[in-house]
Amino acid sequence: MKDKAIDRVALVRRSLLIFFSIFTLTLGVVFAWPFISIEDTPDGLKYTQITTDNGVTLHVLQTEPDNISLLTINDNVVRSGHSGINGGFFWEDQLLSIAVMDGIPTNGDVKEYGSGWFNTKYDRGTMVYDRITKKVDVQRVASADDLTITDETKFWAQGGVSMNLMDDNRWYDAAINEERLPFSSDKRLRSAMAYDTSGDIYLIVSSTKCTAEQFRTAIKSSVAVGKLQEGIFLDGDGSSQLLAGNVKLKGDDRKVVQMIVVNGES
Repeated sequence: MKDKAIDRVALVRRSLLIFFSIFTLTLGVVFAWPFISIEDTPDGLKYTQITTDNGVTLHVLQTEPDNISLLTINDNVVRSGHSGINGGFFWEDQLLSIAVMDGIPTNGDVKEYGSGWFNTKYDRGTMVYDRITKKVDVQRVASADDLTITDETKFWAQGGVSMNLMDDNRWYDAAINEERLPFSSDKRLRSAMAYDTSGDIYLIVSSTKCTAEQFRTAIKSSVAVGKLQEGIFLDGDGSSQLLAGNVKLKGDDRKVVQMIVVNGES
């Protein structure tokens, strides 16, 4: 009888050990899920996936502005092999949004149409990083000539459409009526670029089709909450693409002219 009692105690102990091991593992998965590391990504890049209260799922790449490059790829972001997301608006092989690295447009020559020197037709929100002052801001301009920067050879500028994240009353009129964000009320895949009070950059792609307002609301409610400063809408729908290790969002598999690349820390 004594041996049987000892066996029962041992069995209970083993059962409790297995239970607590499974419980601890489950807690770890639940709380660590948004921050699970992914393979083959540059140092200095953090990926998170968030489903917000309004049902929009966001895929977010966080990095520092010095790790950002703007690159012409004329391919799908997933096939490019570069970590990052799609860039600005385009038509065929012509860029319709500013995309300038250190004074050089990514898709042609300075002041050439379609090169990335202009936000075609409208003054539009353009995210600018000044490598001298180490400051990020959004400037509403029609051309790279209009940018306020310290050194014309030490900056990057990515065009899009202003999100006005700090102004809920005016954002819609500015984005839709003034900067002419296309298909704002349609439910489509969306992309954006934003920055926070510390200057970190957030590259954001939805895998849920949503309106521009739903996308903006999802970002404000879940990305760098209380710290997010400003952002720009990028090209969307089939152009909304992301590559980060084994996370691959290819939109509708179309080619895009330009992408925003996250490089490794130098």
